[in-house]
Amino acid sequence: MRIVNLIENTEGRSGCVNEHGLSFYIETEKHKALLDLGQTDNSLRNAKVLGIDLKTVDTVILSHGHYDHSGGIMFFAGVNDRAGIYMQKSAGGEYYADDGKLAAGDRYRYIGIDKEILKLPQVRLIQGDHVIDDELKVFTISKRTHVLPFTNKRLLLKTEDGFVSDDFLHEHFLVVKEKGLTVLMSGCAHNGILSILDAYEKKYGGFPDIVISGFHLMVKREYRENELEEVRAIAEELCRYPARFYTCHCTGIPAFEEMKKIMCDQLEYLHSGEEVVF
Repeated sequence: MRIVNLIENTEGRSGCVNEHGLSFYIETEKHKALLDLGQTDNSLRNAKVLGIDLKTVDTVILSHGHYDHSGGIMFFAGVNDRAGIYMQKSAGGEYYADDGKLAAGDRYRYIGIDKEILKLPQVRLIQGDHVIDDELKVFTISKRTHVLPFTNKRLLLKTEDGFVSDDFLHEHFLVVKEKGLTVLMSGCAHNGILSILDAYEKKYGGFPDIVISGFHLMVKREYRENELEEVRAIAEELCRYPARFYTCHCTGIPAFEEMKKIMCDQLEYLHSGEEVVF
């Protein structure tokens, strides 16, 4: 199994650009798949640099309904109109970020997907867990076992009655299996990586061998001490799992470095253009 980070926030492999967003290329015996497609068409540009032919991709999974994971989908559809694009039905919702009273523009900023994506004939709208085949399946969380990470407080859903806290029912998680190896992949783990792992154990028994995910712990300022304590507590919990973790994107380098002190070799960072082979 080969997994390539086509794009994320930080500079990585020479010749690859980076941007706020995420896209993974996944190659197994049966599939050439994508999890997310970044914020723009830069994930496609990086694929070309890396020698990955996106015309051969057969499956796309959108992890959740945010622009920085879906922005490349329309560009991809212009290159490949055959690959099925799987997303939760609710991923087309009205998702916003509250940038605060001092925001330079509108306080409430739309962060959902381009609605044109929903018109693509290859889109497969699903509700809840879904099995693609014996190698690929997605699952959702119906009830979280841990509190949401503190960074999710500013993320909202716009309803007829106004803004409410995002329930993240539009987020699902990819399980990839090949030759006895199980990899759990998430875009941002908005529901919380600990709740996701608990849901995995309840649904499938045991734990994955590998976990690849953003942890959504990034802030654009100095961390408060209580926030750092939460980051450290998550790292302490992850140490108890018999899995190797790879992170990127919304975790943020400062949070990664704090977690690395605790998790040591159990945690690595995947930068733009970097890959792992299992």
